[in-house]
Amino acid sequence: MALDTVRPVVVANPWRSAARTDTGKVRARNEDAFLELAEQGLWVVADGMGGHQNGALASRMIVESLAELPPAGSLADRSQRLRQCLHEVNRRLGQELTVTAERTDTLMGSTVVALLMEATKAVCIWAGDSRCYLWRASRLYQLSRDHSLLQELIDVQQLSPTQAAKHPAAHALTRAIGASEELKLDILELDCLPGDTFLLCSDGLYQGLSADTLGAALNLPSPQLALQRLFQQALAGAARDNLSAVVIRR
Repeated sequence: MALDTVRPVVVANPWRSAARTDTGKVRARNEDAFLELAEQGLWVVADGMGGHQNGALASRMIVESLAELPPAGSLADRSQRLRQCLHEVNRRLGQELTVTAERTDTLMGSTVVALLMEATKAVCIWAGDSRCYLWRASRLYQLSRDHSLLQELIDVQQLSPTQAAKHPAAHALTRAIGASEELKLDILELDCLPGDTFLLCSDGLYQGLSADTLGAALNLPSPQLALQRLFQQALAGAARDNLSAVVIRR
């Protein structure tokens, strides 16, 4: 065999991703945070709440803690460690509130949506209304389900989304990291197919975009182009909130 026909064997990571955050047009400070560790198969979006330093601290605490998790082990093991880490952050945020109990702005928490990948398997874990979408075979699926009063009004009282949105506290969260002593996380496990594209995003991004707009962006040839289109479209609108997104493609 000629030397110039020999090629080294390279085991490539099948996942490619792009991530971005923006303050938006109205907020003075960005309380969102994201984590993009494609080489470890881990991506996270966190949307802080509590105003100013509190929200930024909560979201940053989440992504920094998750970034320190060891990448070794099975997907099930890694999923368990991730959930344990979020429970620990929830406890730490509770301690922060105890220390600052004399303050009036003691709300300190964050939504979180995390995606773990290994080969053809994925695990999505979330609390709050940051979302995980899947674009597959030209169809958009919302994999996560919002933990919000709006969603409860739709599920329990069987209101239409338009009716539920009129409630004055429709966008109040029913779950979040740091929101209560007991944290409940939702978990979804699924098989991945070639060409699958995932979107993790805060509500600041998806609130201003239709499902058709999201799908059209995720259908673009690369995560970078998809992300560019998403932010272009979102920032062309009101963009009243911080917006963050991670696009992952196999």
